[in-house]
Amino acid sequence: MFHSINQFLTQVDGIVWGLPLIILILFVGIMLTIRLHVLQFIHLPKALKFMVRNEEEGEGEVTSFGALSVALSATIGTGNIVGVATAIVSGGPGALFWMWVAAFFGMATKYAEGLLAIKYRTIDEEGHVLGGPFYYIENGMGQKWRWLAKIFAFFGMGVGLFGIGTFTQINGITSAVNTFFDPKNANTIALFGNQYSLSVVIAGLLVTLFAGLVIIGGLKRIAGVSQVVVPFMAIAYVVCTVAILIINRHALPGALAEIFESAFGVRAIAGGAVGTMIVAMQKGIARGIFSNESGLGSAPIAAAAAQTKSCVRQGLVSMTGTFIDTIVICTMTGLSIVSTGSWNKGLEGVNVTIRAFQKGLPIPAQASSFLLMICLVFFAFTTILGWDYYGERCLEYLSNRNKKAVMTYRLLYVLCIFFGPYMTVEAVWTIADIFNALMAFPNLIALIALSGVVVAETRQYFKHENDPRILTGEDMDA
Repeated sequence: MFHSINQFLTQVDGIVWGLPLIILILFVGIMLTIRLHVLQFIHLPKALKFMVRNEEEGEGEVTSFGALSVALSATIGTGNIVGVATAIVSGGPGALFWMWVAAFFGMATKYAEGLLAIKYRTIDEEGHVLGGPFYYIENGMGQKWRWLAKIFAFFGMGVGLFGIGTFTQINGITSAVNTFFDPKNANTIALFGNQYSLSVVIAGLLVTLFAGLVIIGGLKRIAGVSQVVVPFMAIAYVVCTVAILIINRHALPGALAEIFESAFGVRAIAGGAVGTMIVAMQKGIARGIFSNESGLGSAPIAAAAAQTKSCVRQGLVSMTGTFIDTIVICTMTGLSIVSTGSWNKGLEGVNVTIRAFQKGLPIPAQASSFLLMICLVFFAFTTILGWDYYGERCLEYLSNRNKKAVMTYRLLYVLCIFFGPYMTVEAVWTIADIFNALMAFPNLIALIALSGVVVAETRQYFKHENDPRILTGEDMDA
């Protein structure tokens, strides 16, 4: 039965994540890059400065950095550790190159998402902010497109409950804990008709408990936890991976050559190069989007809550999320895996990255495994929190802010976290990929339709960049 379900899910995944969606995602990113004159490259230093400098005034529920932290908490997760490994194992080292390509153009996409989130957000009398693709579809494209906004919100809830938010994250956490504490499954317990390691059961229960305690507190508690944990976990992980690359620097030239050769099928036998390249492209872009979420429409839900007066400024801050997630963290993971030769040893998932840490760091294998386990636990835990917030906001839109509906969603979300460890790795990632794709389509349509608004707002901002009136919304031609 489970085999049949996995086969069906794989077929659906192949359809929704086929060439049409890959081409659409790249098209949107390339179009915005051209129309914005490579803004993601030219204005990256400015964006990084804005990232750590909050505005003193402006409507919103959390600081600009707080909103970015929530977005990063949702994006920096198992995709950076397990997802990169999965992409390289199934698509070859070249998948990392296509992750870079997706991230470069994705930065322009993420900029547009952040800008539109602020421009079309709604703020009620109590100061409660609600924004994201459902509102820039409805308010930007018009009421006749509200059906598209509802489709996005529905699939957004699905991604949270059955995709990025719960199953993949808790599965990644418990797998890492099990690999470290009980790799031979010596201590097991019978649950749901199968035997599971006690380490999996205990880790699952603890994560479910802690996640539930934070989730009940809402956005401000999630943002508070994220602002502390996200910078700490990102820096700690980068330090570990940089150490691996320095120690194995002699292997870096060969690793880079392998990445580029694999990306274009150079090493494939005659007639097979195109097929190899397409597989690398598909896996790299799919995992890249899974990791940094550019084009999915998730990050603008958090960006809409930022305390800011300028939609362009928040757009710049939003695009740094893709830079940090993929260009920095995923690259560190990928280079560590390829330079240590850990991707073609018959391993899967987190075990690929564990082997890279064990082989690359000059410390006992147990110590390196423990380091990676801690990093993955923090990465995945914050992603669980961030995606609960996204799912809640989607439900608020669909239910007209029905508080009972939101509380029910929270309980279902925690329940999904509880059951996540007992699902197969293959099924978990396939379900996540399917929901990601279905969520992306409405958002990408909106980005194409509203690209003119993004370009106009951007030109206006940079034309009067040093004029204080740009932040107050005054008529610049007066």
